Amino acid sequence: MGSQEAKILLVTDINPQSKLFIEHLQRQLSYEVIATDTEDMPRLDDESVLVILDLDHLSEVGMQKWQTAVDGKESISLAAFNVRGEDHAVELLSSLNLQGIFYRDDSMELICKGVEALQSGSLWMSRALMSRMIQLLRRQQMNSYRPACGLTQRELEIIGLLGTGATNAEIAEKLFVSEHTVKSHLYNIFRKIKVHNRLQAMNWARRNLFSVPPSYKRDSRH
Repeated sequence: MGSQEAKILLVTDINPQSKLFIEHLQRQLSYEVIATDTEDMPRLDDESVLVILDLDHLSEVGMQKWQTAVDGKESISLAAFNVRGEDHAVELLSSLNLQGIFYRDDSMELICKGVEALQSGSLWMSRALMSRMIQLLRRQQMNSYRPACGLTQRELEIIGLLGTGATNAEIAEKLFVSEHTVKSHLYNIFRKIKVHNRLQAMNWARRNLFSVPPSYKRDSRH
C-alpha cells in the first residue's frame, strides 16, 4: 500500500470508547483513520484502504458482506480486531481472507505496530497461528483428491461456486443447468455435509476443501 494515500477504515459501533481508540490510532500513525458503523457499507474504490473489522460488533453475516465487498480489490486489505484467541482466529481464517489478526488483549503499541506492518504489505499474525494454518493447509492438500463426504464432482463444482456468493440463477447459468437442478444439488449437498444453509455450506467448503474457485464475476506478527 502507498503510505501517502493509504487510510484505515475501522468497522465498529460508533461510541465514546471507539472514538477514543480512533483518536489514539490517529495520533500514533501517519494514516487517516475513519470509522464506519457496522450497518453501513461505504463505497470502496481502488484507493489503498486497510479495513479493520471489530468482531465485538459484527455478526458472521456482516463479516461475509465485507469479505465480498473487498474481493478482487488488491489495494484493500482486511484485518480482524478483538479476536478472542487463537482458536477463534483459525475459525475466522477458514472463511475470511484476512491479512491481519488483532487479539482482545493486544496492547495499543502492538496494534499500531501491526497496522504499520499491514500498510507496508506484510501479514500480521502470530507465528503460532501461522504454523497452525500451514498445518491445516497441508492436511487439506493431502485430502484434496479424496472424495469429500461423498460429494460428486458436480456437487463440488456447485459448492465451490456457492463459496463465491453466486446465486442459484448464476450457478445454473455457469454450469448450463436449470435452477431446479441446482436446488436439488444443494439439497443433497446440505444433507451430506450436515449443514442447514448456504453460509454454513460456504464455511464448510473453506475449511474442508483445498481450494474454492475464485469468483467468476471478477476473473478479471510478529
